[in-house]
Amino acid sequence: MVTRIKHTIVATMTALLAVFVFASAAQAQLKVDVTRGTIDPVPIAIPDFAPVKDIETPAGKLSDIGASISQVITSNLVSTGLFRAVDPAAFIEKVTAAPTRPNFAAWRPLAAQALVTGRLELLPSGSLRVEFRLWDVVAEVQMEGVGYTTPVPNWRRIAHVISDRIYSRLTGEEGYFDTRIVYIAETGDPLHRIKRLAVMDQDGANQQFLTDGSYLVLTPRFSPNRQEITFLSYFKNKPRVYLFNILSNRFEVLGDFPNMTFAPRFSPDGNKVIMSLAENGNSDIYVMDLPTRKVTRLTNDPGIDTSPSYSPDGKHIVFNSDRGGSQQLYVMDADGSNVHRISFGRGRYATPVWSPRGDLIAFTKIGERKFRIGVMRPDGKGERLLTNAYQDEGPTWSPNGRVLMFFRTTKYDNKGGGGHPRLWSVDLTGYNERQVPTPYDASDPAWSPPLPVTKK
Repeated sequence: MVTRIKHTIVATMTALLAVFVFASAAQAQLKVDVTRGTIDPVPIAIPDFAPVKDIETPAGKLSDIGASISQVITSNLVSTGLFRAVDPAAFIEKVTAAPTRPNFAAWRPLAAQALVTGRLELLPSGSLRVEFRLWDVVAEVQMEGVGYTTPVPNWRRIAHVISDRIYSRLTGEEGYFDTRIVYIAETGDPLHRIKRLAVMDQDGANQQFLTDGSYLVLTPRFSPNRQEITFLSYFKNKPRVYLFNILSNRFEVLGDFPNMTFAPRFSPDGNKVIMSLAENGNSDIYVMDLPTRKVTRLTNDPGIDTSPSYSPDGKHIVFNSDRGGSQQLYVMDADGSNVHRISFGRGRYATPVWSPRGDLIAFTKIGERKFRIGVMRPDGKGERLLTNAYQDEGPTWSPNGRVLMFFRTTKYDNKGGGGHPRLWSVDLTGYNERQVPTPYDASDPAWSPPLPVTKK
Protein backbone atom coordinates (compact mmCIF):
# COMPACT_ATOMS: atom_id res chain seq x y z
CA MET A 1 0.00 0.00 0.00
CA VAL A 2 0.99 3.63 -0.39
CA THR A 3 1.05 6.25 2.31
CA ARG A 4 -1.37 9.05 1.61
CA ILE A 5 0.32 12.35 0.79
CA LYS A 6 -1.41 15.69 1.18
CA HIS A 7 -1.10 17.91 -1.87
CA THR A 8 -2.75 21.06 -0.55
CA ILE A 9 -1.56 24.23 -2.24
CA VAL A 10 -3.20 27.61 -1.92
CA ALA A 11 -2.50 30.06 -4.71
CA THR A 12 -2.84 33.79 -4.33
CA MET A 13 -3.92 34.75 -7.82
CA THR A 14 -2.79 38.36 -7.82
CA ALA A 15 -0.32 40.34 -9.87
CA LEU A 16 2.52 40.49 -7.36
CA LEU A 17 4.44 43.71 -6.97
CA ALA A 18 2.44 45.52 -9.63
CA VAL A 19 4.39 48.68 -8.82
CA PHE A 20 7.24 47.21 -10.87
CA VAL A 21 5.14 46.45 -13.94
CA PHE A 22 6.04 49.27 -16.32
CA ALA A 23 3.87 47.88 -19.14
CA SER A 24 0.95 45.53 -19.26
CA ALA A 25 1.55 41.83 -19.84
CA ALA A 26 -0.47 42.11 -23.04
CA GLN A 27 2.29 44.28 -24.50
CA ALA A 28 4.93 41.58 -24.03
CA GLN A 29 6.07 40.09 -27.33
CA LEU A 30 7.49 36.79 -26.08
CA LYS A 31 5.46 33.85 -27.38
CA VAL A 32 6.48 30.25 -28.04
CA ASP A 33 4.93 28.35 -30.97
CA VAL A 34 4.29 24.75 -29.87
CA THR A 35 3.05 23.55 -33.27
CA ARG A 36 6.28 23.76 -35.27
CA GLY A 37 8.37 20.68 -35.87
CA THR A 38 11.86 22.01 -35.21
CA ILE A 39 12.50 25.29 -33.45
CA ASP A 40 15.29 27.11 -31.73
CA PRO A 41 14.51 26.69 -28.03
CA VAL A 42 13.78 29.95 -26.21
CA PRO A 43 16.65 30.86 -23.82
CA ILE A 44 15.27 31.20 -20.30
CA ALA A 45 17.16 32.10 -17.11
CA ILE A 46 15.95 30.59 -13.84
CA PRO A 47 18.12 31.60 -10.85
CA ASP A 48 17.73 29.84 -7.50
CA PHE A 49 14.68 31.01 -5.57
CA ALA A 50 15.97 33.17 -2.70
CA PRO A 51 14.81 32.77 0.91
CA VAL A 52 13.68 35.84 2.83
CA LYS A 53 15.53 34.26 5.75
CA ASP A 54 17.55 31.07 5.43
CA ILE A 55 15.91 28.86 8.04
CA GLU A 56 16.42 25.13 8.65
CA THR A 57 13.23 23.10 8.15
CA PRO A 58 12.51 19.35 8.40
CA ALA A 59 12.83 19.29 4.59
CA GLY A 60 16.18 21.13 4.62
CA LYS A 61 17.42 24.71 4.57
CA LEU A 62 15.24 27.16 2.70
CA SER A 63 18.18 28.08 0.44
CA ASP A 64 18.52 24.42 -0.59
CA ILE A 65 14.76 24.15 -1.19
CA GLY A 66 14.90 27.32 -3.30
CA ALA A 67 17.69 25.85 -5.40
CA SER A 68 15.75 22.62 -5.83
CA ILE A 69 12.59 24.46 -6.92
CA SER A 70 14.62 26.25 -9.58
CA GLN A 71 16.13 22.96 -10.76
CA VAL A 72 12.74 21.25 -11.07
CA ILE A 73 11.26 24.17 -13.02
CA THR A 74 14.29 24.19 -15.32
CA SER A 75 14.07 20.45 -15.92
CA ASN A 76 10.33 20.62 -16.65
CA LEU A 77 10.63 23.42 -19.20
CA VAL A 78 13.73 22.04 -20.91
CA SER A 79 12.06 18.63 -21.25
CA THR A 80 9.48 20.14 -23.61
CA GLY A 81 12.17 20.95 -26.18
CA LEU A 82 10.78 24.49 -26.36
CA PHE A 83 13.20 26.08 -23.90
CA ARG A 84 16.94 26.21 -23.31
CA ALA A 85 18.26 26.99 -19.84
CA VAL A 86 20.85 29.75 -19.62
CA ASP A 87 23.93 28.48 -17.74
CA PRO A 88 23.77 29.76 -14.12
CA ALA A 89 27.56 30.18 -14.18
CA ALA A 90 27.06 33.02 -16.65
CA PHE A 91 24.60 34.97 -14.47
CA ILE A 92 25.75 38.54 -13.86
CA GLU A 93 23.04 39.78 -11.49
CA LYS A 94 22.54 38.02 -8.17
CA VAL A 95 18.82 37.60 -7.54
CA THR A 96 17.76 38.16 -3.94
CA ALA A 97 14.49 37.89 -2.04
CA ALA A 98 14.09 41.67 -2.07
CA PRO A 99 11.09 42.79 -4.17
CA THR A 100 13.06 44.61 -6.84
CA ARG A 101 12.76 44.89 -10.58
CA PRO A 102 15.52 42.97 -12.42
CA ASN A 103 18.35 44.80 -14.10
CA PHE A 104 17.45 43.69 -17.61
CA ALA A 105 20.74 45.00 -18.98
CA ALA A 106 22.46 42.23 -16.99
CA TRP A 107 20.39 39.51 -18.66
CA ARG A 108 20.35 40.62 -22.29
CA PRO A 109 24.06 39.81 -22.91
CA LEU A 110 23.25 36.20 -21.97
CA ALA A 111 20.67 36.08 -24.80
CA ALA A 112 17.98 35.32 -22.21
CA GLN A 113 14.53 36.12 -23.58
CA ALA A 114 12.68 35.12 -20.42
CA LEU A 115 13.66 35.38 -16.76
CA VAL A 116 12.07 33.67 -13.76
CA THR A 117 12.74 35.08 -10.28
CA GLY A 118 11.38 33.72 -7.03
CA ARG A 119 11.46 34.03 -3.27
CA LEU A 120 10.35 31.78 -0.44
CA GLU A 121 9.53 32.32 3.19
CA LEU A 122 8.65 30.17 6.19
CA LEU A 123 5.45 31.60 7.66
CA PRO A 124 4.68 31.70 11.42
CA SER A 125 2.12 28.95 10.79
CA GLY A 126 4.93 26.67 9.58
CA SER A 127 3.70 26.76 5.99
CA LEU A 128 5.92 27.60 3.06
CA ARG A 129 5.19 30.71 1.01
CA VAL A 130 6.64 30.73 -2.51
CA GLU A 131 6.30 33.63 -4.95
CA PHE A 132 7.53 33.79 -8.51
CA ARG A 133 7.61 36.30 -11.34
CA LEU A 134 8.05 35.73 -15.05
CA TRP A 135 9.76 38.55 -16.93
CA ASP A 136 10.05 39.32 -20.64
CA VAL A 137 13.68 40.45 -20.85
CA VAL A 138 13.35 42.07 -24.28
CA ALA A 139 10.18 44.05 -23.51
CA GLU A 140 11.28 44.60 -19.87
CA VAL A 141 7.86 43.72 -18.45
CA GLN A 142 6.51 41.31 -15.88
CA MET A 143 4.34 38.71 -17.58
CA GLU A 144 3.18 36.73 -14.58
CA GLY A 145 3.30 36.91 -10.78
CA VAL A 146 1.72 34.41 -8.39
CA GLY A 147 2.23 33.29 -4.80
CA TYR A 148 1.58 29.85 -3.29
CA THR A 149 1.24 28.60 0.28
CA THR A 150 1.66 24.92 1.14
CA PRO A 151 3.23 22.55 3.69
CA VAL A 152 7.02 22.61 3.37
CA PRO A 153 7.34 18.97 2.14
CA ASN A 154 5.19 19.90 -0.88
CA TRP A 155 7.86 22.20 -2.34
CA ARG A 156 8.34 19.93 -5.36
CA ARG A 157 4.69 20.17 -6.27
CA ILE A 158 4.91 23.96 -6.09
CA ALA A 159 7.74 23.75 -8.63
CA HIS A 160 5.45 21.80 -10.97
CA VAL A 161 2.60 24.29 -10.50
CA ILE A 162 4.93 27.19 -11.28
CA SER A 163 6.22 25.32 -14.33
CA ASP A 164 2.64 25.02 -15.57
CA ARG A 165 2.06 28.75 -15.12
CA ILE A 166 5.21 29.64 -17.03
CA TYR A 167 4.51 27.15 -19.84
CA SER A 168 0.92 28.36 -20.16
CA ARG A 169 1.88 32.04 -20.21
CA LEU A 170 4.57 31.57 -22.85
CA THR A 171 2.83 29.06 -25.13
CA GLY A 172 -0.87 29.74 -24.67
CA GLU A 173 -1.38 26.02 -23.92
CA GLU A 174 -2.25 24.45 -20.58
CA GLY A 175 0.72 22.96 -18.73
CA TYR A 176 1.02 19.29 -17.82
CA PHE A 177 3.76 19.21 -15.15
CA ASP A 178 1.54 19.10 -12.05
CA THR A 179 0.27 15.64 -12.94
CA ARG A 180 0.95 12.03 -12.06
CA ILE A 181 1.58 8.81 -13.96
CA VAL A 182 0.30 5.39 -12.95
CA TYR A 183 2.06 2.43 -14.56
CA ILE A 184 3.06 -1.21 -14.12
CA ALA A 185 6.43 -1.66 -12.41
CA GLU A 186 8.05 -4.93 -13.48
CA THR A 187 10.76 -6.95 -11.77
CA GLY A 188 12.06 -10.53 -11.92
CA ASP A 189 13.06 -12.85 -14.73
CA PRO A 190 10.85 -13.18 -17.84
CA LEU A 191 9.24 -16.44 -16.67
CA HIS A 192 8.45 -15.20 -13.17
CA ARG A 193 7.63 -11.56 -13.73
CA ILE A 194 6.31 -9.56 -10.75
CA LYS A 195 4.03 -6.70 -11.76
CA ARG A 196 3.06 -4.01 -9.27
CA LEU A 197 0.87 -0.97 -9.65
CA ALA A 198 3.01 2.15 -9.19
CA VAL A 199 2.42 5.90 -9.29
CA MET A 200 4.83 8.83 -9.64
CA ASP A 201 5.03 12.48 -10.64
CA GLN A 202 5.17 13.01 -14.40
CA ASP A 203 8.94 13.60 -14.19
CA GLY A 204 9.61 10.31 -12.38
CA ALA A 205 9.87 11.71 -8.84
CA ASN A 206 7.93 10.48 -5.78
CA GLN A 207 7.79 6.84 -6.87
CA GLN A 208 5.29 4.79 -4.85
CA PHE A 209 3.88 1.27 -5.09
CA LEU A 210 0.12 0.79 -4.76
CA THR A 211 0.15 -3.03 -4.76
CA ASP A 212 2.65 -5.50 -3.30
CA GLY A 213 3.12 -7.82 -6.28
CA SER A 214 1.30 -10.78 -4.73
CA TYR A 215 -1.15 -10.78 -7.64
CA LEU A 216 -0.97 -9.70 -11.27
CA VAL A 217 -2.14 -6.19 -12.19
CA LEU A 218 -2.67 -4.80 -15.71
CA THR A 219 -3.94 -1.79 -17.67
CA PRO A 220 -4.27 0.98 -15.06
CA ARG A 221 -6.21 4.05 -16.20
CA PHE A 222 -6.88 7.41 -14.51
CA SER A 223 -10.30 8.98 -14.29
CA PRO A 224 -10.38 12.12 -16.48
CA ASN A 225 -11.71 14.29 -13.67
CA ARG A 226 -10.87 12.56 -10.39
CA GLN A 227 -7.83 11.16 -8.63
CA GLU A 228 -9.10 7.62 -9.18
CA ILE A 229 -7.58 4.68 -11.03
CA THR A 230 -9.29 1.69 -12.55
CA PHE A 231 -7.25 -1.40 -13.31
CA LEU A 232 -7.48 -5.11 -13.97
CA SER A 233 -6.08 -7.69 -11.56
CA TYR A 234 -5.96 -11.45 -11.35
CA PHE A 235 -6.61 -12.34 -7.74
CA LYS A 236 -6.27 -16.12 -7.30
CA ASN A 237 -6.35 -16.33 -11.12
CA LYS A 238 -9.76 -14.66 -11.16
CA PRO A 239 -10.13 -11.44 -13.17
CA ARG A 240 -11.31 -8.45 -11.19
CA VAL A 241 -11.74 -4.79 -12.09
CA TYR A 242 -10.77 -2.44 -9.26
CA LEU A 243 -11.12 1.22 -8.41
CA PHE A 244 -8.40 2.91 -6.36
CA ASN A 245 -8.78 6.40 -4.90
CA ILE A 246 -5.38 8.05 -4.45
CA LEU A 247 -6.59 10.68 -1.98
CA SER A 248 -8.45 8.28 0.33
CA ASN A 249 -6.06 5.36 -0.31
CA ARG A 250 -9.01 2.98 -0.74
CA PHE A 251 -9.48 0.03 -3.09
CA GLU A 252 -12.93 -0.98 -4.30
CA VAL A 253 -13.90 -4.03 -6.36
CA LEU A 254 -16.05 -3.04 -9.33
CA GLY A 255 -16.85 -6.61 -10.21
CA ASP A 256 -15.75 -10.24 -10.45
CA PHE A 257 -16.06 -11.48 -13.99
CA PRO A 258 -16.24 -15.18 -14.86
CA ASN A 259 -14.43 -14.69 -18.16
CA MET A 260 -11.39 -12.79 -19.35
CA THR A 261 -11.61 -9.01 -18.97
CA PHE A 262 -9.50 -6.44 -20.79
CA ALA A 263 -8.56 -2.77 -20.71
CA PRO A 264 -11.04 -1.02 -18.38
CA ARG A 265 -11.19 2.75 -18.95
CA PHE A 266 -13.28 5.61 -17.56
CA SER A 267 -15.86 7.66 -19.42
CA PRO A 268 -15.11 11.42 -19.59
CA ASP A 269 -17.47 12.21 -16.71
CA GLY A 270 -15.95 9.44 -14.57
CA ASN A 271 -19.34 7.80 -14.01
CA LYS A 272 -18.81 4.77 -16.26
CA VAL A 273 -16.10 2.22 -16.95
CA ILE A 274 -15.90 0.72 -20.42
CA MET A 275 -14.07 -2.58 -21.04
CA SER A 276 -14.03 -5.71 -23.16
CA LEU A 277 -15.23 -9.04 -21.81
CA ALA A 278 -14.47 -12.39 -23.44
CA GLU A 279 -16.99 -15.19 -23.64
CA ASN A 280 -16.56 -18.45 -25.55
CA GLY A 281 -13.37 -17.19 -27.14
CA ASN A 282 -14.91 -13.95 -28.41
CA SER A 283 -14.62 -10.50 -26.82
CA ASP A 284 -17.10 -7.66 -27.03
CA ILE A 285 -17.30 -4.23 -25.47
CA TYR A 286 -19.36 -3.56 -22.37
CA VAL A 287 -19.91 -0.51 -20.20
CA MET A 288 -20.55 -0.42 -16.45
CA ASP A 289 -22.49 2.39 -14.82
CA LEU A 290 -20.59 3.04 -11.59
CA PRO A 291 -23.46 4.30 -9.38
CA THR A 292 -25.72 1.33 -10.22
CA ARG A 293 -23.09 -1.26 -11.28
CA LYS A 294 -25.34 -2.08 -14.24
CA VAL A 295 -23.40 -3.62 -17.17
CA THR A 296 -24.55 -3.01 -20.75
CA ARG A 297 -23.24 -4.75 -23.85
CA LEU A 298 -22.31 -2.38 -26.69
CA THR A 299 -20.97 -4.69 -29.45
CA ASN A 300 -22.08 -8.11 -30.60
CA ASP A 301 -19.83 -9.28 -33.39
CA PRO A 302 -17.96 -12.54 -34.16
CA GLY A 303 -14.74 -10.54 -34.30
CA ILE A 304 -12.59 -9.59 -31.31
CA ASP A 305 -13.52 -6.09 -30.09
CA THR A 306 -11.26 -4.57 -27.43
CA SER A 307 -9.35 -1.50 -26.15
CA PRO A 308 -12.28 0.96 -26.14
CA SER A 309 -11.72 4.68 -25.46
CA TYR A 310 -14.29 7.48 -25.25
CA SER A 311 -14.11 10.77 -27.11
CA PRO A 312 -13.76 13.69 -24.64
CA ASP A 313 -17.41 14.69 -25.16
CA GLY A 314 -18.52 11.13 -24.35
CA LYS A 315 -20.50 10.80 -27.60
CA HIS A 316 -18.24 8.34 -29.42
CA ILE A 317 -15.99 5.35 -28.72
CA VAL A 318 -12.92 4.21 -30.62
CA PHE A 319 -11.81 0.56 -30.36
CA ASN A 320 -9.82 -2.02 -32.27
CA SER A 321 -11.36 -5.08 -33.87
CA ASP A 322 -10.49 -7.85 -36.31
CA ARG A 323 -14.08 -8.07 -37.54
CA GLY A 324 -12.89 -7.08 -41.03
CA GLY A 325 -10.18 -9.74 -41.17
CA SER A 326 -7.29 -7.78 -39.65
CA GLN A 327 -6.86 -5.71 -36.52
CA GLN A 328 -8.11 -2.19 -37.33
CA LEU A 329 -9.59 0.87 -35.62
CA TYR A 330 -13.33 1.50 -35.52
CA VAL A 331 -15.49 4.31 -34.14
CA MET A 332 -19.06 3.95 -32.90
CA ASP A 333 -21.60 6.05 -31.07
CA ALA A 334 -21.63 5.75 -27.28
CA ASP A 335 -24.67 3.46 -27.41
CA GLY A 336 -22.91 1.01 -29.76
CA SER A 337 -24.60 2.17 -32.97
CA ASN A 338 -23.11 3.52 -36.20
CA VAL A 339 -19.93 1.39 -36.18
CA HIS A 340 -17.49 2.37 -38.92
CA ARG A 341 -13.85 1.65 -39.69
CA ILE A 342 -11.37 4.55 -39.69
CA SER A 343 -7.92 2.92 -40.25
CA PHE A 344 -6.94 1.78 -43.74
CA GLY A 345 -3.14 1.89 -43.75
CA ARG A 346 -0.86 -1.12 -44.13
CA GLY A 347 -0.35 -3.15 -40.97
CA ARG A 348 -2.43 -3.62 -37.82
CA TYR A 349 -3.69 -1.05 -35.32
CA ALA A 350 -4.13 -1.42 -31.55
CA THR A 351 -4.60 0.40 -28.20
CA PRO A 352 -6.38 3.50 -29.53
CA VAL A 353 -6.91 6.41 -27.13
CA TRP A 354 -8.75 9.64 -27.87
CA SER A 355 -6.94 12.92 -27.26
CA PRO A 356 -8.40 15.10 -24.46
CA ARG A 357 -8.62 17.86 -27.09
CA GLY A 358 -10.79 15.63 -29.27
CA ASP A 359 -8.79 16.34 -32.42
CA LEU A 360 -6.69 13.16 -32.65
CA ILE A 361 -6.64 9.46 -31.80
CA ALA A 362 -3.33 7.90 -30.78
CA PHE A 363 -2.63 4.23 -31.46
CA THR A 364 -0.03 1.50 -31.69
CA LYS A 365 0.72 0.47 -35.28
CA ILE A 366 2.11 -3.01 -35.89
CA GLY A 367 3.90 -3.71 -39.14
CA GLU A 368 7.29 -4.06 -40.81
CA ARG A 369 8.44 -5.98 -37.71
CA LYS A 370 7.94 -2.91 -35.54
CA PHE A 371 5.46 -1.45 -33.06
CA ARG A 372 5.19 2.32 -33.49
CA ILE A 373 3.17 5.14 -31.93
CA GLY A 374 1.02 7.16 -34.31
CA VAL A 375 -1.90 9.57 -34.45
CA MET A 376 -4.78 10.17 -36.84
CA ARG A 377 -7.85 12.36 -36.93
CA PRO A 378 -11.14 10.79 -35.74
CA ASP A 379 -12.23 10.35 -39.37
CA GLY A 380 -9.06 8.32 -40.06
CA LYS A 381 -7.34 11.02 -42.11
CA GLY A 382 -3.97 12.61 -41.45
CA GLU A 383 -2.22 9.49 -40.11
CA ARG A 384 1.30 10.23 -38.79
CA LEU A 385 3.80 7.96 -37.08
CA LEU A 386 5.66 9.69 -34.24
CA THR A 387 8.15 6.96 -33.28
CA ASN A 388 10.20 4.41 -35.19
CA ALA A 389 11.73 2.03 -32.64
CA TYR A 390 11.60 -1.75 -32.34
CA GLN A 391 8.58 -1.99 -30.02
CA ASP A 392 6.66 1.10 -28.82
CA GLU A 393 3.12 0.61 -27.55
CA GLY A 394 0.41 1.70 -25.12
CA PRO A 395 0.15 5.49 -25.70
CA THR A 396 -1.40 7.82 -23.11
CA TRP A 397 -2.09 11.54 -23.56
CA SER A 398 -0.93 14.45 -21.42
CA PRO A 399 -3.94 16.47 -20.19
CA ASN A 400 -3.27 19.23 -22.73
CA GLY A 401 -3.13 16.81 -25.67
CA ARG A 402 0.38 17.86 -26.75
CA VAL A 403 2.53 14.98 -25.43
CA LEU A 404 2.21 11.20 -25.51
CA MET A 405 3.79 8.77 -23.08
CA PHE A 406 4.24 5.09 -23.99
CA PHE A 407 6.44 2.12 -23.17
CA ARG A 408 9.33 0.94 -25.29
CA THR A 409 10.85 -2.54 -25.27
CA THR A 410 14.30 -2.72 -26.81
CA LYS A 411 15.55 -5.53 -29.02
CA TYR A 412 18.42 -7.39 -27.33
CA ASP A 413 19.18 -10.32 -29.65
CA ASN A 414 19.21 -11.08 -33.37
CA LYS A 415 16.25 -13.42 -33.03
CA GLY A 416 13.96 -10.55 -32.08
CA GLY A 417 13.90 -11.17 -28.35
CA GLY A 418 12.64 -8.25 -26.29
CA GLY A 419 14.63 -6.52 -23.59
CA HIS A 420 13.45 -4.38 -20.72
CA PRO A 421 10.38 -2.13 -21.11
CA ARG A 422 10.81 1.53 -20.17
CA LEU A 423 8.62 4.62 -20.29
CA TRP A 424 9.19 7.26 -22.96
CA SER A 425 7.46 10.43 -24.09
CA VAL A 426 7.18 12.18 -27.45
CA ASP A 427 5.42 15.39 -28.46
CA LEU A 428 3.10 15.73 -31.43
CA THR A 429 5.90 16.97 -33.67
CA GLY A 430 7.71 13.64 -33.20
CA TYR A 431 11.01 15.47 -32.66
CA ASN A 432 11.18 15.65 -28.87
CA GLU A 433 11.52 12.06 -27.65
CA ARG A 434 12.69 11.43 -24.06
CA GLN A 435 12.98 8.56 -21.60
CA VAL A 436 11.04 8.94 -18.34
CA PRO A 437 13.06 7.73 -15.33
CA THR A 438 11.72 4.79 -13.32
CA PRO A 439 13.61 2.62 -10.79
CA TYR A 440 12.44 -0.64 -12.42
CA ASP A 441 11.18 -1.84 -15.76
CA ALA A 442 7.94 -0.06 -16.58
CA SER A 443 4.99 -0.57 -18.91
CA ASP A 444 1.42 0.53 -19.61
CA PRO A 445 1.49 4.16 -18.38
CA ALA A 446 -1.59 6.33 -17.86
CA TRP A 447 -1.54 10.10 -17.36
CA SER A 448 -3.60 11.78 -14.64
CA PRO A 449 -5.64 14.95 -15.00
CA PRO A 450 -4.08 18.07 -13.42
CA LEU A 451 -4.03 18.03 -9.65
CA PRO A 452 -6.37 20.56 -7.98
CA VAL A 453 -4.97 23.89 -6.75
CA THR A 454 -7.03 25.84 -4.23
CA LYS A 455 -7.34 29.49 -5.20
CA LYS A 456 -7.83 32.47 -2.94
